Amino acid sequence: AVGAGITPGTLVKILGTSTCDMMVAPMNETLPDIPGLCGIVPNSIVPGTYGLEAGQSAVGDIFNWFTNSLAPNKYTIRGDAHINLTRAATRLKPGESGLLALDWNNGNRTILVDPLLSGLLLGQTLQTTAPEVYRALVEATAFGAVTIINRVEEYGVRVREVVNCGGIAEKNPFIMQVYADVCNRPMKISRSAQTCALGAAIFGSVVGGAHRTVKSAQRHMTGVKQTIYRPRQSAVKIYAELYQLYRCLHDTFGVTGQAMPLDGIMKELIKIRSRVRR
Repeated sequence: AVGAGITPGTLVKILGTSTCDMMVAPMNETLPDIPGLCGIVPNSIVPGTYGLEAGQSAVGDIFNWFTNSLAPNKYTIRGDAHINLTRAATRLKPGESGLLALDWNNGNRTILVDPLLSGLLLGQTLQTTAPEVYRALVEATAFGAVTIINRVEEYGVRVREVVNCGGIAEKNPFIMQVYADVCNRPMKISRSAQTCALGAAIFGSVVGGAHRTVKSAQRHMTGVKQTIYRPRQSAVKIYAELYQLYRCLHDTFGVTGQAMPLDGIMKELIKIRSRVRR
């Protein structure tokens, strides 16, 4: 996170097999207890700040599970299955598949903190395709990501920008665009692909006297790439509808005593699908 330029107001999202979401907040300010975060720890990320730590227990692992266990041979026999499925999924519009998933294939880290949850895929028909499922899984992880952002902001911690790093952020523009559309926020990518090493170098530069503070070292040594994934308003609108359905599933299956009526969700997915396909 330090190598990605973390500072108050910046959420650094490390995207790989799972995700780690990190923020910092000044220790001289009152910080609320935010339910569902993995930790709020003084001096854990940057000296003189609280480290706010959250994340998702499976992201890339969900995509790997699908490609390794369920994807048809036509997507796996030649080339990289992720590339092949990504290429096909990119051609789909938000809401076009009629699918909605929960990203709990390895439980839920934030905000539910419950390992005894499992994944779910809703809306399948006899016409459902592998790229549609792949896209629905990507979208589910994006819904999980925006749920984390909403939780920290609900408790008064403003997310001014999101900076992504890790393998997925480096390799998959499609996923980053979905995240931008779902979160309705620009998705920035850390300039360095080796943020852990850069973070160590930043601390070393302070210890060695090249910079007086971590903040000063970050200012000179970190940055973001020129490519920024910006939300597309047509997609934002559809994803806002889908997210409300996602939260119905999320709260019903994940929060004790918060069961919501689910009888209309399938029909709503079909309505959205029909409207998008027109």
